[in-house]
Amino acid sequence: MSPFVGARSLIVRDERKSLSFPVLMMYPTHVPSGVVAMGPYSLEVAWNAPAQGGPFPLVVLSHGGGGTPLAYRTLASHLAQSGYVVAMPEHPGDNRNDRSLSEAVENLENRPRHVRLTMDAVCSDAELGPRLQCDNVAMIGHSMGGYTALAVAGGQPWTGPGQRVEVTKDPRVKALVLMAPAACWFVPNDALQHASVPILLLVAEHDRIAPRWQGQLVLDLVPDRARVTYKIVENAGHFSFLSPFPPPLRTPGFLPATDPPGFDREAFQRQLQEDVRGFLDASLRWSASPLPCPSGGSPVADPGSAI
Repeated sequence: MSPFVGARSLIVRDERKSLSFPVLMMYPTHVPSGVVAMGPYSLEVAWNAPAQGGPFPLVVLSHGGGGTPLAYRTLASHLAQSGYVVAMPEHPGDNRNDRSLSEAVENLENRPRHVRLTMDAVCSDAELGPRLQCDNVAMIGHSMGGYTALAVAGGQPWTGPGQRVEVTKDPRVKALVLMAPAACWFVPNDALQHASVPILLLVAEHDRIAPRWQGQLVLDLVPDRARVTYKIVENAGHFSFLSPFPPPLRTPGFLPATDPPGFDREAFQRQLQEDVRGFLDASLRWSASPLPCPSGGSPVADPGSAI
């Protein structure tokens, strides 16, 4: 386990759509962390610090519809401290600054492809690529990110009878963590027949956006239910899986910062971190061997508009 977390941004190109999107990276480093401000959020990271150790499994974290990778910063940081490299793409047209594709079929096609492009870019990165087990990848997805993870792992989504969504299974993905997944596009009985990897499936008791029946779909349609670890988070809401928001954003009108009465998001996040790490440790079955620490290099104090 590394005491410090490095962070940097990659820009990934989608030639098919003639667009680019940022990917926030977190990874183990030997450089002491500092506080880096990114919009309203504060991250304790060493910006642009060199990575330490490896080879590590890669975790790709897909945010919810209209969301941001920064909403999962505490989980990502915990995994990086635990020896994982975490890549968090900002999905074009379906993020906090641009929701132009959030209701479009194109978004259902783009999201899984952009995850695969993210894997390609990270694994070919000169700094991080040599330190990765690129055939040993896990995906974490919340809400629409859960849809994305299922599609990348072999699920076949549909928008209606005879209307398949064009997606491609990526064999590099060996485990899934689904948090309140938007699974309603996997209704046909054979929609998840090729999603055979271990799954940690977490649903919220009081979720009105991705109700529990969508998690039940996953249980019912995967080829081996015994490979699914299923948990109902008591008294949680749809947004309880997000990192606690800074105090200025904790207003009654801001739903992502709101939980059902009596729910302790801070305490749940600590449990979530342990549950996810334990599941990934068991499912990916990896062991890191140390690599020499690179010489030189220092964090950049201001990440600017990297993400």
